[in-house]
Amino acid sequence: MNANDRTPADLLRSALASDPARPLVTFYDDATGERVELSVATFANWVAKTANLLQGDLAAEPGDRAVLLLPAHWQTAVWLLACSSVGVLADVGGDPASADLVVSGPDALDAARACSGERVALALRPLGGRFPQPPAGFADYAVEVPGQGDRFAPYAPVDPDEPALAVDGVELTGAALVERAAADAERLGIAPGTRILSGLPYATWEGLSAGLYAALAAGGSVVLCRHLDRLAEDGLRKRIEDELVTVTAR
Repeated sequence: MNANDRTPADLLRSALASDPARPLVTFYDDATGERVELSVATFANWVAKTANLLQGDLAAEPGDRAVLLLPAHWQTAVWLLACSSVGVLADVGGDPASADLVVSGPDALDAARACSGERVALALRPLGGRFPQPPAGFADYAVEVPGQGDRFAPYAPVDPDEPALAVDGVELTGAALVERAAADAERLGIAPGTRILSGLPYATWEGLSAGLYAALAAGGSVVLCRHLDRLAEDGLRKRIEDELVTVTAR
């Protein structure tokens, strides 16, 4: 993070400029055995492709509201940063009926159909796999995103003082989000190079901060764990040791 960073997308650009090869998000799903590690560069590439999909194919504009009906997952983290890149408000777990577009995991498709705008479905399968059969009324993210451009430029500058995130009744501007993430990083003891393991859901600010934003603000990295309750204590200890984790949130 540098003094000019006022949106989450700014934080990602700074991370990319300083050390693109370092790990940023390491994702585990303890229900499937999946492990995915994304460097800053790889994560930023996913964000660019997703932002191009959002701005281009889905015609999203600054000020639009995107409801994300998604769990704590590496692809959710990508969507959060893609929304910030375009200037779209990411409403985590919000009401699809009030949204300009909705992005849904496989368990929330029925609720997502309340959105009258664009609908995108994520299969959340290992390696970013697509649905065996695309759900009716939805674009399959895994089908649509690979062909998008690897570089992204917003049509209009993103205003850091406009709402960027809504979660659990809290709405934050981009600038407020960055400030809060930096304060959380200091409180949690996250510094450049720190590895924080988070098993918290993305349904609250605490989960989003521990599982993405605080590490991004401080130059650290996240070991993001879904279904962590299925991992025995000895398995958790081994993961903490293997992943060089020094901070945990669960």
